[in-house]
Amino acid sequence: MAATNKTTPTDGDVTAFVASIQDDNRRTEAELLLATMSEVTGEPATMWGPAIVGFGTQHLKYASGRELDNFRVGFSPRKAQSVLYVNGGFESYQDLLPRLGKHSIGKSCLYLKKVADADREALRELIDRSYNWSPSD
Repeated sequence: MAATNKTTPTDGDVTAFVASIQDDNRRTEAELLLATMSEVTGEPATMWGPAIVGFGTQHLKYASGRELDNFRVGFSPRKAQSVLYVNGGFESYQDLLPRLGKHSIGKSCLYLKKVADADREALRELIDRSYNWSPSD
């Protein structure tokens, strides 16, 4: 049986989700990411699950045969940091990472301690590259 993607789009209200963030700094960072990702992608924001804001969609098919629909770029405001979800791994973002302030990375997650410390142009470029990434890249 094929595995189903746990994170799927919902009809949740993105504006209400961001407004409900209790911590003032995290809410301000989420507002900044929402505005920046909306502007860079030209896409409307969509809730994916209860706590991820995604932009655009893409259909992915892995070598294993697994297929899923996912967003092209997104973020989640977490208690300790903001998480940006990007495509293509971090090899193609090496030139931008030093300009993003204190951060750590996972397979497709960029964890930013303070979004305000990130160079705005580097952040915009990262969002653009992730949004325009293709599995053939």
